[in-house]
Amino acid sequence: MAKLLITTSTGPGDPTRASVPLHIALNGAVKSGVDVALAFAGDGAEVLKPDVYKSLRGVGIPAMADLMAGLAQAKIRFYV
Repeated sequence: MAKLLITTSTGPGDPTRASVPLHIALNGAVKSGVDVALAFAGDGAEVLKPDVYKSLRGVGIPAMADLMAGLAQAKIRFYV
């Protein structure tokens, strides 16, 4: 099985850009059978706070809360 580590450093100041890596992980890699993990660096770590991700919604992408729930259900590893 292919393995993929997606790194993100975009914080809540740009909800669309912050959501894209999570969207790719959940709706791209997981659904394709790729073993994926996410690394959160710098400002990107801020989106891991429940009060932050519950309020984020990017343009043309699922809400961050929905992405986080899906990633948790799929048991995707996070590295901070």
